[in-house]
Amino acid sequence: MTEQVALIIGAGDAIGSAIARKFAEQGFTVCAARRNSDRLAPLVKELTEAGRTIHAFSCDARKEEAIGELFAGIETDIGQIDVVVFNVGANVPMGILDTDSRKFYKIWEMACFAGFLTGREAARYMTQRGRGTIIFTGATASVRGAAGFAAFASAKHGLRALAQSMARELGPLNIHVAHVVIDAAVDTRWIEENVPESAALKLKDGIVSPDALADNYVMLQQQPRNAWTFELDIRPWIERW
Repeated sequence: MTEQVALIIGAGDAIGSAIARKFAEQGFTVCAARRNSDRLAPLVKELTEAGRTIHAFSCDARKEEAIGELFAGIETDIGQIDVVVFNVGANVPMGILDTDSRKFYKIWEMACFAGFLTGREAARYMTQRGRGTIIFTGATASVRGAAGFAAFASAKHGLRALAQSMARELGPLNIHVAHVVIDAAVDTRWIEENVPESAALKLKDGIVSPDALADNYVMLQQQPRNAWTFELDIRPWIERW
């Protein structure tokens, strides 16, 4: 059993993997979860070869039973979870006339409901111990709804409200809840392939680096409770806001 465990829900190829990598560098045993754990193989290989400890899990965070089993298995077989990061993405551009109820509901499930299931399950264990950190990944859509993003913005607004309520309820119980607003494009393969100016932006620090972003998650976990941050918004120096 290890004393420090970080669980990353939504350990994707860019932001999620970078967060997992940073916590591993801090000596945490990392539990990385995504719907298809086979896609975590490169991260597992990288961290294992670097002498870090990582476990990969398949989990659909929209499923209550799956989330319950994930937490229970980690707590029983690996160690007490000290930090949970909810990083599930659902950024699907869609005009309101093209947004049917099924699509709207699926985006809400991924970006908001799954956050509720994750946060609640984390709180169930952390309140018993009187310590822990829960961090939710937000976006520009958390605070501003753009044209063509009604479903995503409503879900991200909901996730932010969930995080606010949890922070106020769990803070007095010594559990730090934080919400990170990523107010810019992140240097991912999708951005590289779909944003023509991404290479030029990257050269002048005009696009968010996943590694630099992940440093902030570690910082939030390390904050003393007399100076906790609830909401941290991140953008490159050239981003207008």
